[in-house]
Amino acid sequence: MKNNLLYWIPRVVAILAILFMMIFSLDCFEGSYTIGERLTCFVMHNIPAFIILLILLVAWKWELVGGILFLLAALTGSVLFRGFSGNPASLIVMAPFAVAGILFIIHNQFSAGKQD
Repeated sequence: MKNNLLYWIPRVVAILAILFMMIFSLDCFEGSYTIGERLTCFVMHNIPAFIILLILLVAWKWELVGGILFLLAALTGSVLFRGFSGNPASLIVMAPFAVAGILFIIHNQFSAGKQD
């Protein structure tokens, strides 16, 4: 049961964090824009979420690689959004991805130890 819980927690954390990121793109549907402009805005705002979704798909299949990619994504997002030099709110947005990455790596290590 513990291993099953450790299997699902990083996946659920990553999915919820991706959905949280996608909420910010809903502001594209306000204002007097055409439908094409709204869809373009929506897709552009969701590019980071799509990248993280691809990382989640990788992590689902290869946990160690996905965990490392999640940690790199969290670090990259924190640096790009100046989380370490004046924008601590970006660290709050990136923290779930770091947690998911660590949990993917931990689960990979525990499951690799059981297979031997």
